[in-house]
Amino acid sequence: MEIRPVPYDHPDAVKLDAAVQAEYDIRYGDGGDATPMDPADFRPPNGTYLIAYDELGVPVASGGWRAQDANGEGNRDGDAELKRMYVIEQMRGRGLARRILAALEEDARAAGRVRMVLETGTKQPEAIALYVSSGYEPCEKFGYYRFHEDSRCYAKELR
Repeated sequence: MEIRPVPYDHPDAVKLDAAVQAEYDIRYGDGGDATPMDPADFRPPNGTYLIAYDELGVPVASGGWRAQDANGEGNRDGDAELKRMYVIEQMRGRGLARRILAALEEDARAAGRVRMVLETGTKQPEAIALYVSSGYEPCEKFGYYRFHEDSRCYAKELR
């Protein structure tokens, strides 16, 4: 497995993003995540986007972080917001999400971010289990879905 940074608008990232959006739609029936996203949000030093490739060069997992500071959506100065964590179905259960998460945390820490935050939902119990087992704790709601009943927010100090 090779994990490497790519632009958020790279064709492989677009392909995996479409797959995760389709999964969100299946789970929540709402057409996918409507959070505004800009490829520039994931350009270093204010973010990064990673893709894991298998031995044949096929993109199989992704995730990114983008810098957030205090805003009207509940973020704090120094936040790194985790976005688009995804592993294709046939590659799940192999630790890929955990590897990408660790790489994203290290990158955000090196960029001077102080807290990694994420928003997920009640219909993603495996995601919640990953984050809790990786040291994330429930935090105040933030972001686009902060007023939704199914929304759950988590944070982990990076320092």
